[in-house]
Amino acid sequence: MGFDALALQLLNGLSHATTLFLMASGLTLIFGVTRIVNFAHGSFFMLGALWSAHAVTNWWPAWGESAWTYALAMLIGAGLAALLGALVEVLLLKRMRHAPQLYQLVATFGLTLALHDAMRWYFGPEEVFAPRFPGLKGAIQLGESFFPTWQLFTLLLGPLVWLGLHLLLTRTLWGQRVKAATQDRDMLDALGVNPAPLMLGVVMLGCGLAGLAGALQLPREPAHLQMDVNVVVETFVVVVTGGLGSIGGAFAAAMLIGVIHALGLNFFPQATLVLVFLTMAVVLVSRPQGLAGSTAHHEPRESVPFFALWPAGRLGQGLMLAIFVGLTGLAWAQGDYGRSLAEDVMVMMLFGLSLQWMMALGGLVSFGHAAFFALGAYGAALAHLNWGTSWALSLLSGMALALAVALVFGALVVRSSGVYLAMLSLALAQMVWAGATQWVALTGGDNGLIGLRLIEAANRPLADALLALLALLAVWAMARVVQSGQGAALQALRDAPLRAAASGLKVQVLRYQVFVGSAVLAGLAGGLWAAFKGAVFPSVASVATSVDALLVILLGGVHQLWGAAVGSTLLVWGGAELGQGLHYWRGILGLLIMVVMVLAPSGVLGGWQRGLNRLRRRAVP
Repeated sequence: MGFDALALQLLNGLSHATTLFLMASGLTLIFGVTRIVNFAHGSFFMLGALWSAHAVTNWWPAWGESAWTYALAMLIGAGLAALLGALVEVLLLKRMRHAPQLYQLVATFGLTLALHDAMRWYFGPEEVFAPRFPGLKGAIQLGESFFPTWQLFTLLLGPLVWLGLHLLLTRTLWGQRVKAATQDRDMLDALGVNPAPLMLGVVMLGCGLAGLAGALQLPREPAHLQMDVNVVVETFVVVVTGGLGSIGGAFAAAMLIGVIHALGLNFFPQATLVLVFLTMAVVLVSRPQGLAGSTAHHEPRESVPFFALWPAGRLGQGLMLAIFVGLTGLAWAQGDYGRSLAEDVMVMMLFGLSLQWMMALGGLVSFGHAAFFALGAYGAALAHLNWGTSWALSLLSGMALALAVALVFGALVVRSSGVYLAMLSLALAQMVWAGATQWVALTGGDNGLIGLRLIEAANRPLADALLALLALLAVWAMARVVQSGQGAALQALRDAPLRAAASGLKVQVLRYQVFVGSAVLAGLAGGLWAAFKGAVFPSVASVATSVDALLVILLGGVHQLWGAAVGSTLLVWGGAELGQGLHYWRGILGLLIMVVMVLAPSGVLGGWQRGLNRLRRRAVP
C-alpha cells in the first residue's frame, strides 16, 4: 500500500471517529450524571438522520440547495432528538434511576423497539438518499486518491466538539455542577442543588449530540431504519473502552476504534469487526475500568436478593410441575404450530436458565450470552455435517466448543464486574457473530448451515419429550444447588464479595466455575436449537439473541426458580401471538418490556409473590 492510500484510510478512520465521538460523548455524559446506560441512544441518532433527510429531500427540497437551510435542517433534527430525550427522561429514565444497571439496559432496549416502530410508522420503511451538502461536494487530492471534502469537515468537527464540551464542563457553573453530580450526586443534593433539572439538561444534551451525529451522516450515506442498532453497539465499544463517564476517554477511544476500523477494512476485510471488539476486550482485560475511567460504581441491589424456591414446599413445586406438563401437553395437542412453539419455549427456557445461573447465583452480568448459544449451535451443526455424528454426539460437540471458549474467556472476565463485564461479554458475542458472518468457508456466512438431519420426523415426539425432561432436570438442578452449601456461598459472593473473600471463600474460583457452567448449559441450548430448527445462521450470535435471554429471566423473575419458564412462555408465545395480528408488534412488545421493568422489576413471579404476601398480611387480624 502506498503512502497516499494509507493516509486516505487513516483520514477515513478519523472521519468515522467523529461520529463515534459525538455518540459516545452523549452517552457517557448521560451515564456520568444519571448512572443509566441508555441502550436506546442509537434511536436518537436515527431520528436526527431520518428527520433531516426527509426535510431536505421530500418535505422541503429547496432546503437541500442552500448550505444554510441544509445546516438548519440538521440542527432541527438534533433539536428534535433532544426534545425526545427530555420526554424519555421524564417518563422512563427518571423512574429507572435506582434500578440495577441491567434492568436499565433492558428497559431502554424496550424503548429502542418502541421508537423503531414509531419511526417506521411516521417516516415509512424506505431508505432516504439526501443530496450532498452544498459547497462541500468536492474532494481533495492525495496523490492518486481523493478524499471527500465533507468527510474532511466532519474530521475537523470532532476536536471542536471535544473542546466545546471541555470548556462547557470546566468553565461554566452548569458544567461544574455536572461534574459534581458525576462524582457525588447525593452530596450535590445536600448542598441545595436540585439534581432533576441538571439531569434533564444532560439527557437533552446527550440525545441532541446523538441526533446531530445522525444528521451529519446524510451527505455520506442514506438514512434508514437499521441505523439505530448498527451504531449503538459500536458506540458502546467506544464508551466502555474509553471509560464510562470520561469525555476525554471517549475521544481517545473513538480515535482508536475509528482508525482500527478503517485499517481493518483495508488489511483484514474479513476480520474487521473482530478487530474492533478484540481491541475493546484487550483494553478491558488490561484495564477493567477503560482507558480513562474511574473504578466502577457499586450498582443498586435488588430488593429481593435471595433466590426464591417459590411456591414453597413439595405441594407448591408439584403444582408448578403440573402446570408445566399440562401446558406442554396442550401445546403438543395443537399440531405442528403448537409443537414448534413449545420447542422454542423450552429451548429459550434452557438458555434463560444458563444466564440465570450466572446472574442470580454468581452475580455475573452478561450482555453477550449469545456467544455460547451460537458456539453450541455451530458446534453441533458442523459436527453433524462434517462427520455425520448422531444428535447426541452433535450436542456434546457443541457443548465442548462452548466449554473450550469459556475456559479461556472465563479467566479474563472474572476480573471485571457490572457493566464492564456486560460489555466484555458483548465483545465476545460480537466476535463470534463477526466470525460466523465473515468466515464463509466454515459457517456459510449469511447463507448459514442448512439441511441438518439431527432429528428425523418419526423421532420428533421422542425428541420433544427429551427436551421437556432436560428443561425440568435443569430446574431441579438449580433448586438443589440453591439449597446446598455451594449455593449459599455463591449468593454470599454475589452480595458481599469482599466479606466473602475475608471469610476464606475462593472468590475468583467460584466466579470462574459459575461462568463456565453457565456457558456449557447455553451451549446445550444452542445445540438443541440447531437440532430442532435444522439450520444455523449468524443471527444466533446477535445482540438480539443475548437480549432475548435477558428478557426471559427478567420477565419471569431473576431470583425465581420458575422465572425462566414463565419468561420464555411470555416472550416466545406472546411474541408469536402479537406478530400474527399486529403490524407494529415489536413496538407493543417494547412498551410491555418498559412497563414490566418499571412496575414489576422483580418479574411476573416476583410481583405475584409480593401481591400474595400483601394479601396474607391484610388477612391476618
